Amino acid sequence: MGRAFEYRKAAKMKRWGMMSRIFPKLGKKITIAAKDGGPDPDMNPALRTAILNAKAQNMPKANIDAAIKRAAGKDAASYTEVNYEGKGPHGVLIFVECATDNTTRTIANVKSYFNKLNCSLVPHGALEFMFSRKAVFEFEELPEGMEIDDLEMELIDAGLEEIEENEGTYYAYAEYTSFGEMATAFEKMNVDIKKAELKRYATTPVEFSEEQLEDIEKLLDKLEEDDDVQGVYTNIL
Repeated sequence: MGRAFEYRKAAKMKRWGMMSRIFPKLGKKITIAAKDGGPDPDMNPALRTAILNAKAQNMPKANIDAAIKRAAGKDAASYTEVNYEGKGPHGVLIFVECATDNTTRTIANVKSYFNKLNCSLVPHGALEFMFSRKAVFEFEELPEGMEIDDLEMELIDAGLEEIEENEGTYYAYAEYTSFGEMATAFEKMNVDIKKAELKRYATTPVEFSEEQLEDIEKLLDKLEEDDDVQGVYTNIL
């Protein structure tokens, strides 16, 4: 159990620690948000969130500004957000979120990654019930004069499900439909949110051996290297 956990931890750091992969994906999210809701973060909650997450990954301000400007450009691409679902090595379930200006290219690429490992995609929606979608907010300090129980009471009406603390960082969870209400509630209480995102969690996680994880990582790496892929979720415990 310990070795498998350390392997997963190291693999995750390897995948998400590569700035050359992360920055283009973050920039695309910013561009999409700016094009859909306007370039002013004060008037566009989705853009505020995208910028917040980019800053959390140490994305330079120049890159953020450039991504916003791209949305207003005459040749700005029109992105479509699409999801693909599949079964990977050893039966692992994989949910892939993409944002693309060419769905034909994206589906061809995603299919090829699965096919090369003798795996395949499944019909759209087949795995939807196997994952729950949550709004997740990360912060490091409670509002002045508040204990965690007080904060929970304040956020219940906004859709809060639970708050947990791990090594000095707090994580607040809510249904994805409550994202906007939660974000507004945090702003009113002047909570300094370090990261806010929509994530998918497996309803029934499965434990895999270290050897199996090595095979699974080959597919996850290929997916996460693709510029059109915004998020990859699995049922790995």
